[in-house]
Amino acid sequence: MNQTVVYPGSPYPLGATWDGKGVNFALYADNATGVELCLFNSTDDEVEAVKVMIKERSHQVWHCYLPDVKPGQLYGYRVHGPYEPQNGHRFNPKKLLIDPYAKAIAGTINWSDALFGYKMGDPEEDLSFSDVDSVPFIPKCVVIDDHFDWEGDEPPRIPYNESIIYEAHVKGFTKQHPDIPEEIRGTYAGMAHPVTINYLKELGITAVELMPVHHFVADRHLVDKGLTNYWGYNTIGFFAPDARYAASGVLGQQVTEFKQLVKALHRAGIEVILDVVYNHTGEGNHLGPTLSFRGIDNASYYRLTEDKRFYMDYTGTGNTLNAYLPNVLRLMMDSLRYWVLDMHVDGFRFDLAAALARELHEVNRLSAFFDIIYQDPIISQVKLIAEPWDIGEDGYQVGKFPPGWAEWNGKYRDCIRDYWRGADSMLGEFAERFTGSSDLYKNDYRSPTASINFVTAHDGFTLHDLVSYNDKHNEANLDDNRDGEDHNRSWNCGAEGPTQDEAVLTLRRRQQRNFFATLLLSQGVPMILAGDEFGRTQQGNNNGYCQDNELSWLNWKERDNDLLQFTRQLIALRKAHPAFCRRRWFQGQPIKGIGLEDIAWFLPDGAEMSDEHWSHDFAKSMAVFFNGKGLHVSGPKGEQIVDDSFYIIFNAHYEPLDFRLPHEKYGHNWKKMLDTKDLQVKAGEEVYAGEGVINVDARSVVVLQHKLKH
Repeated sequence: MNQTVVYPGSPYPLGATWDGKGVNFALYADNATGVELCLFNSTDDEVEAVKVMIKERSHQVWHCYLPDVKPGQLYGYRVHGPYEPQNGHRFNPKKLLIDPYAKAIAGTINWSDALFGYKMGDPEEDLSFSDVDSVPFIPKCVVIDDHFDWEGDEPPRIPYNESIIYEAHVKGFTKQHPDIPEEIRGTYAGMAHPVTINYLKELGITAVELMPVHHFVADRHLVDKGLTNYWGYNTIGFFAPDARYAASGVLGQQVTEFKQLVKALHRAGIEVILDVVYNHTGEGNHLGPTLSFRGIDNASYYRLTEDKRFYMDYTGTGNTLNAYLPNVLRLMMDSLRYWVLDMHVDGFRFDLAAALARELHEVNRLSAFFDIIYQDPIISQVKLIAEPWDIGEDGYQVGKFPPGWAEWNGKYRDCIRDYWRGADSMLGEFAERFTGSSDLYKNDYRSPTASINFVTAHDGFTLHDLVSYNDKHNEANLDDNRDGEDHNRSWNCGAEGPTQDEAVLTLRRRQQRNFFATLLLSQGVPMILAGDEFGRTQQGNNNGYCQDNELSWLNWKERDNDLLQFTRQLIALRKAHPAFCRRRWFQGQPIKGIGLEDIAWFLPDGAEMSDEHWSHDFAKSMAVFFNGKGLHVSGPKGEQIVDDSFYIIFNAHYEPLDFRLPHEKYGHNWKKMLDTKDLQVKAGEEVYAGEGVINVDARSVVVLQHKLKH
């Protein structure tokens, strides 16, 4: 490489871009007074091999072009400017900085005081200045070759109403899988292995929602305790797949390995949704390290308070990216487009999405972030899912996101948990949540599929633990059990944690089936937490964010195969019947020519429920009729879609109840398809006449089917 030849280059595109002959480098740093590009020969270098003072600046972008530089080249930046924290500026050229647009990052941080822009322990704290070089402790960026043979890969484009989402952690999912080669367990390659793919297909999953794979920072305070940031909600590289999950190498191989994962899942008809964290970065608050954005141009990336030394914190992590600034919006949109166009992902789940909507302090539903996504021809066409809250004032925004967005429905989770644990809760809310939460989404021209229904997610108890613990048990997190949610809406079924009491164990197993039956028969989009389908436990830990070990990894050897088979059958039932996957709202009105409503609710005595029944907080038992002729939708050729009718009985009471089936006009005979009390039920063998009586056991769900006459 000729170390002296430097061409002016171009301000676009940002990042390091190889064109087959050389590499263009471009960095946004509005308030900087100078930028140095540093090149390294190996990941172990403690000093740069070449230092290029970038002379070209177009508006706020510093850029140069180096001929003969090739993929695999390691690099970073040093940025000059004022060190005035009180004015929002934290430039320190002694700190090597990660390119915000780096496509690959060669390894992880080795924590040292040298990574901080100020002198650790100084009484002036961050107002002091550190002149210790950070090169030995920070990973270098990597120039990549973005060529990849996709072999005609096409996105599955599965409609929301046909989707079954599966939330999984790349490492935790395969780290202990006995049938996957040991050298690729816990990696992108392990996730792409045929054993993994076949499992997901047999389960019936249509989309894998991967917990963060953007390159992230493991917090120093955790590492010092012997823990780590396992979940990954602490991004430092919004374009780079995290090197920790690469089996093949960290000098760009991680990019290819991730693409191979996406290609393998797409071949199986499974979409890839990324959990993304654009609301903050891994640099923390004013006492955090200087790794990238803070040293490149602090005031141009973060939301600062009136005293510009400090950061607005809507996320609980110390800082908030300023989505009000054009360069930050551009970074976010460039990143999203990159993951769609170059990495072929099918959608995104936005962590603490309410933080992105904040323009000043209030959550503004028409913020620039949403406007830009809405008009973007690439991003607007993939699945967009919001975690619709942050920790700021008015941060709980369930039901408030614009059309085109789906939302994690926290109200669904809370309501369904309360219903099955026997808490005082209104039947009316249960009916709303079960039928798609029209109270949240209908008046905004959104459909039932705006609701991502879930009972459990990575944050909180697993399903097994939800029915096994009344209280959290987070001692392993070394925070005196203070962390994690205290109000879990859980019920241990009579004993806290592990027990030999068979009656308690039997009830726990049934409760897990009740939750799955409710989730998978609800209108909206079901999301399953990986491992819940076979009874995975975290031993009562409801905040496993720092547990990169057997506590969080899926235990494939101790799985509950009965629960797994039950879940497979439920998913197959849902996917086979449009009645459970409606694209439009129930109307609750008679259908022409039939005289029956598309939906009707019944008391155990067979009478239809009246308005007064919905407000009873003690009632725990009811049934719902889904009319298969009342779907109100057409197929791809305009044909009217119809289905069988279903009668679903919920008995959350602690005693068995007799349910009288409705009048014969709703169905002459009903076949039992599922009973959460009895795993031995063979679908269709038991038949009940209209207006007949069926005994439903305590805390059980029964599904009856009336075949459509062709």
